Amino acid sequence: MTILERFKLELSNKEYYSDDEYKVFLQENELNATDTYDKKTMQRNLLLSIVNVLETLCNDTDLMRKIDAKDIQSTTEAVKWLRMRIEDIKQKISTIPNDEEEEEYSNIKLLFTRRR
Repeated sequence: MTILERFKLELSNKEYYSDDEYKVFLQENELNATDTYDKKTMQRNLLLSIVNVLETLCNDTDLMRKIDAKDIQSTTEAVKWLRMRIEDIKQKISTIPNDEEEEEYSNIKLLFTRRR
């Protein structure tokens, strides 16, 4: 499965934007749409891309309501649903370890050592 296919799957195959626009969202998070998806190394960036899409939909809820006309009737409902979804994804992102961030400095020091 390619990254773009997995990206669309995460968005429930809703066509909020074109494939070219989706590729831009993926590239902004250092993902190539045609590469094979690897959950271990790409999940964090994929979810960040999903958040980016949902945040743009917050700015244009009419676009979302056109696509999800059955489920979401008002702008208020659309914004509420989007914010809940964004928060859920951000919560999930926070549980995924970021390999790029290495702890350089620490304010924790040993108080006791074995030397006497």
